[in-house]
Formats: sequence, C-alpha cells, structure tokens
Amino acid sequence: MKPPNHKVRTLWLCGALHAFTHIYHVALMPLYLPIQRDLQLAGVEQATLLVTLMMIAYFVPSYGMGVLADRLSRKKLLATGLMINGLGYLGLSFAPNYRWALLCVVIAGFGGSFYHPAATAMIARLFPVGTGKALGLTGVGASVGFFISPIYAGWRAETAGWRAPVFEFGALGILMAALFVCLAQDEPGPAESHRRAVIREKLFPTPSLWAFFVVVMSFLFGMRDFTGSSMGSLGSLFMQNAYGFNLKETGVALSAIFLASVVSNPLFGHLSDRGRIRWTCAVLLVAVVLVGIFPRVPAQWLIPTFALYGFFFLASYPMVEAALMESVPDAVRGRVFGVFITFGGLIGNLSHWMVGNWVKGLGARAHSPDSYYRLYGLLSLLLVLSLLGLPCLHAIRRREKLAGKTTVGLSPAAIRDAQFE
Repeated sequence: MKPPNHKVRTLWLCGALHAFTHIYHVALMPLYLPIQRDLQLAGVEQATLLVTLMMIAYFVPSYGMGVLADRLSRKKLLATGLMINGLGYLGLSFAPNYRWALLCVVIAGFGGSFYHPAATAMIARLFPVGTGKALGLTGVGASVGFFISPIYAGWRAETAGWRAPVFEFGALGILMAALFVCLAQDEPGPAESHRRAVIREKLFPTPSLWAFFVVVMSFLFGMRDFTGSSMGSLGSLFMQNAYGFNLKETGVALSAIFLASVVSNPLFGHLSDRGRIRWTCAVLLVAVVLVGIFPRVPAQWLIPTFALYGFFFLASYPMVEAALMESVPDAVRGRVFGVFITFGGLIGNLSHWMVGNWVKGLGARAHSPDSYYRLYGLLSLLLVLSLLGLPCLHAIRRREKLAGKTTVGLSPAAIRDAQFE
C-alpha cells in the first residue's frame, strides 16, 4: 500500500532540509586559503577551526534537541533550526574580523543541531515499515547538499570572492525554512497520555546498557565520523598543496565524494532492510581500502577515487540510523539519536582543526604527496576500528527488542528463538 501523499511530500521536504544542513557543513572547505588571506589569519589551522567550532556547536546541543523533538512539534523545530542556520551564514558573509566569523559559525552550527534528532525521529514515525529505504531517500538530500556546496562555493569564490557563496547559501536556507513551514506536515504521534508515560521512563532500562551505548558504540562510530570529516578537510589541503588544485578544481573534487551517494544511500538503505549489519560492514570495508590508497593514486584519478569512496562510505549513515531508530520507541527516539550524534559527532569533527595542524606541521613537505601517506593510513585504521561498533549496535537492538517482549508462558525453545531473531 502506498503511503499518503502528505507523507511522501514531507519525506522529500525533509530531504531538502537535509541538503541545506550539509551545504553549510562543507561550504567552507574549499575556502580555507582565501579566508586565511582575507581575515589575515596567522595560519591555515585558524581557518579550519571555523568548521570545527561550527560542528562543535552543531553536536553539543544534540541531546537537548532530542528532548525537544520528543516533546514538541518536529516540523516547527526543523524550520526554526534551518532559519537560524541560514542567519549564521548571512552574518558570516559580512564578517569584518576573525572574532565575528567565530561567532557566526557557532550560530550556524547551533541552528544545524535542530535537524537530525527531529528529522530522523519524524521519518521513523512516518515510515515504520521500510525505515531504511525512507532514511536512504532523505540521505539523497544530504548527498545533493554535499555535492552542490563545495563545487558552487569554489566556483563562486574563484570569480566573486569567498563571501558571495556564503551569503547566497544563507539567504536560500531562510527561504527554504519558510517553504517547509507551508508545505510539510507533522504526523500525529501516540496518545498524549501514553506519550507522557513513555517519556517518564528511563532512556535505557539498565545502567549497563546506557554505558554500553554511550561509551562504546558512540565512540566507535565517532572514529568513522572522524575519518569522513578528515577526508573533506585534509583532501582540500592535500589537493591544493600537493597537486596545485585551484579553488574551482578543489570544489569539484570534494563534490565528487557526494555525487555517487545519491544512488548508494537509497540503494543500500533499501537492501539493509533485509540485513543492516551485513550491508553496513560491507560498505565500510570497501571504504577502508579507498581511504588508504587515496594519496597514492595519480592526480587524474583523485576525483574518481573520491567518488567511489563516497559511494560506499556515505551509504553507512542511513543504515546505522535506521537500525538505531528501530531499537527504541518513538517517544524517546529524539533523545537516543541526540546522545548518539553528540558523542560521535564531537569526536568526528575535531578532525577539521586537527588536520589543519597536521598539515601546518608538515611545513615544506606539505607539497609532496608521499608526506600524506601516514595521515591517510591512520584514517584508514580508524575506519577499521569503527567496525567494532556494529556488534555493539546489534547487541543493543537485541536487548531492546527482548525488553519489549513478554516471555511468560512461552516454551524455552520459543524464548531461545526470540533471543536470536
């Protein structure tokens, strides 16, 4: 049976907001060097710090945003967040100095923090069947945003300066927020009495499961996020320093990471509805190989390698998110995702500032491709370590599933079957 039209419309509108959320995340990556020159910064690490601070402001409020997403209108939260995000970028485009720029990226990051807890919970409620496919389709929005952002920012900055694309992205985000208010529709949740009862319950049934979730799984998937974020910022500096790419060429190369994921996100999201852990492990293993070989390929193969890496790596996100949302009831999904994205995201997005310092430490060797072999080898190793998060996620799903089952009166064989579903 086809879902109602308003569900499909809201799904695609969430995808559009997803696009803008990630447009803002990567728009500055091709612009580090012109920002450094314009604001007269002492080193490139100060320019990369703008993205790190924006992402810290994006991830730190995530649990609070998850609480709001479990209690308030998710539609209104999504529109408000994009409005704030756009205003932060508008302010950045007029930044007269570095302190102003720091303040504006923090405002932009805070606005972005509204999106994922509210949108992921909203979509899981709208599509309780085929959740992986639905999240994969909204992932197309992220792919489009990731693709458009660096290529447009690099092209516009080459001809009009770095402030022009920043201003235009900010203005368009504000317009999209207004459109979302007019066209999207909240899906009614559980009865309010039931909703209040569930919210009063503990987020996880036991302290051990809480520790298992927060300390182990979020940390491990943070290693995945660290590698993914580094591939953008480090890739930008690597191509400009080691191969002399200009801003336009760098933007095109970074966009290639996200182009192929327009196909892979819904494809693997759909396939994972029949085996999340298996498919997630497969795409991340391929990504491990591609990260390791990236600095060793000839210049003409950098863009195709980026595209292939993005095809597999980015497909892991909707699959992991779908598994997470299926593990917990709707009334706490916002908070659960908030916890997950706070810990994992903060670890992952330290990378922008750290890779700026790494490249600065290379000195004159930053212009030699082989100086980057160890850095990319380290990123590949971190991605391998992130695979340990998959059995953790599987264990959490199984325990949460068992917590909701009534086994009284079942035979021992039936209980054993339930444990291994």
